[in-house]
Amino acid sequence: MRLDLIRPLYERKGPYASVYLGAFTIPERKAQWRSLRDRLEMNGESRKATLDALEEEARLATPGRALFAAHGDVVLAEPLAEPPPLTALWSPLPCVTPMLARRGENVPHIRVIVDHAGAEVTVFGAGSPRRTVVEAASWPLQKTSQGGWSQKRYERAVDETWEKNAVAVAQEVDEQARRIGPELILVAGEAKSRSYLLQHLGTKTADRVLMVEHGSRSNHGQFEEDVERALDGWLDRKRAELLERHQETDGPTGMARVAHALREGRVQAVLTPGELPKPVWIGEGGTQLATDPDELRRWGVPEPVRERSDSALVRATAMTDAELWFTDAVADVAAVLRY
Repeated sequence: MRLDLIRPLYERKGPYASVYLGAFTIPERKAQWRSLRDRLEMNGESRKATLDALEEEARLATPGRALFAAHGDVVLAEPLAEPPPLTALWSPLPCVTPMLARRGENVPHIRVIVDHAGAEVTVFGAGSPRRTVVEAASWPLQKTSQGGWSQKRYERAVDETWEKNAVAVAQEVDEQARRIGPELILVAGEAKSRSYLLQHLGTKTADRVLMVEHGSRSNHGQFEEDVERALDGWLDRKRAELLERHQETDGPTGMARVAHALREGRVQAVLTPGELPKPVWIGEGGTQLATDPDELRRWGVPEPVRERSDSALVRATAMTDAELWFTDAVADVAAVLRY
């Protein structure tokens, strides 16, 4: 997964308060927050301000909620589909791995349901989904069997309208693809309109198209199921490809070797089995992490600080524009290298 969402967390120094809340009735939620606040309660005006800011956000708890705050501000508040184990802790870096594991892989993609009159285009990237309806020329849209000398000319006009509408849809999809760089473009709808759309998409966009069997603008149910299956299949293939590349190139395995590669900016993707609470040593810089504090000192860090391995690993991954992938196929953290 891309880690653009959490980069703002590393633009300010800690300590960070990381809080994971579950869904409760209002009285239960208040009691839960009081218990978590007691765990976090410490002297210091900036920490009190941070707890007060968290308390405001805690009132909005959904089925699950991850909150990260520092120096009086809640820097990130993320809803989670499933309630996480209750957590409240101070640490040099935000404890984001439980949130990332529960969010799952965020695949930037575009969903298109196209028909003769236009399309519904929904973009899934950063932030909430954005839906656009493309309505182009509306006549003539339907072929008839009226016969007569004008039959072929009428059918040709209908085909031209369908193709003109598909061109308008293609322009919208190409524009959205330029904006978010999707991994997949999932297309459903009427067969002829899908064919016209594929013909008129830019080459880079067309290469990312995957046709799904079901879907119309009046009925999304089966389309959504097809899309989720297609996304799951893409993710499985991507994990398998990364694991194969790691094995074929003898990529680094283990925190010490992966940390070294991250410091050098050579990592394309980090493969991790999940949470890694074992401590490592970090500095203020995004890629300053090591299993040995003396190694960091040799890199110019005067006072290394202890931190959870996964928190340090995620920061270095985010700050080097690498990807993070959770997979049971590795027993220890591993990396796929850029070079």
